[in-house]
Amino acid sequence: MMKMTAKFYALLLVGVMLASCSGAYRTEDANVRYASVGTGTQKVRLAYRDQGTGKPVLLLHGFGASSYTWRHVEPALAAAGHRVLTVDLKGFGLSDKPLDKSYSIFDQAALISAFIEQLKLKELTVVGHSLGGGVTLVLALEKDKIKRKRISKIVLIDSIAYSQNIPIAFNILRTPVLGTIGSRLVPLDVQTRVALRLAYFDNSKFDSSDVKQYADPLKAKGSRHAMIQTARQILPENLPELSNRYKTIKIPALIIWCDHDRVIKPIIGLRLHDDLPNSTFRVVRKCGHMPQEEKPQQTVQLLQDFLKR
Repeated sequence: MMKMTAKFYALLLVGVMLASCSGAYRTEDANVRYASVGTGTQKVRLAYRDQGTGKPVLLLHGFGASSYTWRHVEPALAAAGHRVLTVDLKGFGLSDKPLDKSYSIFDQAALISAFIEQLKLKELTVVGHSLGGGVTLVLALEKDKIKRKRISKIVLIDSIAYSQNIPIAFNILRTPVLGTIGSRLVPLDVQTRVALRLAYFDNSKFDSSDVKQYADPLKAKGSRHAMIQTARQILPENLPELSNRYKTIKIPALIIWCDHDRVIKPIIGLRLHDDLPNSTFRVVRKCGHMPQEEKPQQTVQLLQDFLKR
C-alpha cells in the first residue's frame, strides 16, 4: 500500500514537467506565424511570433511549456529595440505534434537551426530556458561553421546541461506503459497546480485562471505523446561527451539561475559558468525554476544589460 501511495504522489508530480507554464497563445492570435522546417516528408510546422526591430533575439521555452512563458519578456525586449522571436518547440504549444520519436535536444536543435536559416537571422542571441537551454547549447556547438556564426550570444536560464538525478515523477513518465497511464491518471488541472507550486518560490503569484491557461494546451492531440517522448530523451546517452565540449563555446554567454530552483539545482549553473570560458553568472533571489515568469522585471533587466554589451 505504501508503494502505491508513493506512486500516486509521484504521478501527481509529473506536473512539475508536464504543466510548467504550458499555456499557449491562441490559434486566432494574428501575431502567430508558422514556419515549415525539416527535410522531405519529415517537415514540421513550428508556431512562432515575431515582433520589434533591431538585432534578433530568439526565445526558446522549457519542457512542457510554450512561447507563452515569455509573455512578460517578449514585449519588453521588443520595446527596447530588439527583434524578438518566440518559437514553440516541436510537440509543444501550437507547433506540430507528430507521433514519431524525434524529440531529443538534437532533433529540436536541428529544427531550430533550419528555422534560423529560413528566416536568415544574423547576429542572433539565443535565449534558452530549461529544455530550451539544452537546445541552445547544441546550437552553440553546431559543426557547420556558417550556421554557427549566425549566433553571436547565448543566454542559459535554469538550463539542462549535465547528467543529473531524475525526479521520480520524470522516471515514471519515461517508463513505457506506466508513463502513458500515469499522464492520464491525474486531472490536468491538478497536475498543473502541483507543478506550479513546485516551480514557483512564491505561490501567491499564480491563481486559478493561470492554472486553466497552463493546463488547456495539454489537451491537444499528440501532446501527451510529445511529453513522453521528450522525457525519455531529455538526457541523451552521449551527454557526458557533449558536456565535455562546452569549453569550446567561445561566444559570450549569460547564465541566469534562481536560488530556489528545485528542478535544476543552482550548482548546475555554477558548473556551466566554469565550463563556458566567456560566461557571466547571475543569480535571481527568492525565485523558483522560472525567473521569466516569477521575476520578469529582473530577468528583462539582466537580458538587456547583456544585449547592450
